Amino acid sequence: MVTFLFTLLILIPIAIAIDVSEKIDNFLEHPNLGLNEVLNDYYLNFIIYYTNTFMPLALFIAVILFTSKLSNNTEIIAITNAKVSFTRFMYPYFIGATLITILSLGMNHYVVPNSSKIRKAFEKKYINNSKQKNALKYVSDFSLQLTDSTYIFIRSFNTENNVGNDFNSETYNGLELISKLSADRLSYNNKDSIFTLNRWRKRLVYKDKDSIFSGNKMDTVFNFTPKDLIYKSAFAQEMPSNELVAFINISKKRGVKNLNAYLVELYKRSSLPIASYILTIIAVALAFRKRRGGTGVNLAVGVGIMFLYVFFMKVGEVLGSVAGVNSLAYVWIPNILFGLIAIYLYFHARK
Repeated sequence: MVTFLFTLLILIPIAIAIDVSEKIDNFLEHPNLGLNEVLNDYYLNFIIYYTNTFMPLALFIAVILFTSKLSNNTEIIAITNAKVSFTRFMYPYFIGATLITILSLGMNHYVVPNSSKIRKAFEKKYINNSKQKNALKYVSDFSLQLTDSTYIFIRSFNTENNVGNDFNSETYNGLELISKLSADRLSYNNKDSIFTLNRWRKRLVYKDKDSIFSGNKMDTVFNFTPKDLIYKSAFAQEMPSNELVAFINISKKRGVKNLNAYLVELYKRSSLPIASYILTIIAVALAFRKRRGGTGVNLAVGVGIMFLYVFFMKVGEVLGSVAGVNSLAYVWIPNILFGLIAIYLYFHARK
C-alpha cells in the first residue's frame, strides 16, 4: 500500500505539470481569475479525477515493484521452501486489491461525477474555446417522445438563453394524429418552469373536419426542460450513477435512440475498478520469479501490458458508443481478454 501511494504521488504531479504547461495561457487571458479559484475549483478536482484514473496503473506498478523486491531478495524462495502455496501467497495482494477496488468504485460512481461538475464548469468559463462552447450551446433538429402518445420536434434551440425556433408537438391515438401544436418561437422561463409559444397554431383532427386555432402568445407547460434537449456524452461524466441510471431510463421511455455513450460511461465505472484484481494477478505472476535484469525487466514488461490494456479499453469505449451495438460487451472486452491472460499466468506461476 505504501508503494501504491508512492506511485500515485509520482504520477499526479507529472499530470499537473503537463496540464499547467497547456493551460497557463488560458489562465493568463482572464485578469480577474485568482490563484485561489484555479487551485480550489480546477486543480483540486483535477487531482480527484486523475487520482481515480491512475489507481489501476499505480496498483499495477506498485505490485510489480514490491514483488520484484521480494524476488530479488530471495524472500519468495524462502516462502516457497516453507511450503506456502502460490494461492496463499496471493492472499495479501487480494486484500490490498479489494481495498483499492472498493475505494475506486465509490469514487467512480459518486465522488468523481460531483467533482467533475465543478471542474467542467471552470473549463467552460475559462478554458474552452468558442467552438467547444457553441457545440454545447446549440441543439438542432431535435425530437423527443414525452409520453406514449406525444412527440415534440424542435428545429433549433439555444440552451444558453432557452429560446428555440420551429416547435411542433404532436399527439397520436395509435397511428392516428389527433392534435398538433406548432409555434414559430419557443422560450422557457426557469423561474416559473413555463414555456411561452409565440405565433402559435393548434389543430384538432376529427373524423369529418378539423378545428384550427391560432394566436400571438400562449403560456403552457410540457413534460421536459431545456436540459433534456442536451444529449452530450460529456454530461454523463457529471452525473452520479443513480442520476445517470434514472436519466437513461427516462430517455429510453422518451424514445431517444442512441444512449450508448451514456451506457459506456455507466459500465466503465465498474469495469475499471474490477480490473484491479486482473492486473494484480498479472503483476504478481510476472514478478514472482527472479530473472536476469531484475526489476527493470519486470517493470518494462508490466508497463507494456498496461499500455495494451489502456489501448483496448479506449477502443472498447469508442466501439461501444456506436449505435446498435452491445455497450456492456465492448466495455468488458479488455477485462475478459486480460482476465484470460491472468488465468494462464496464475496457473503457470503455480507450477
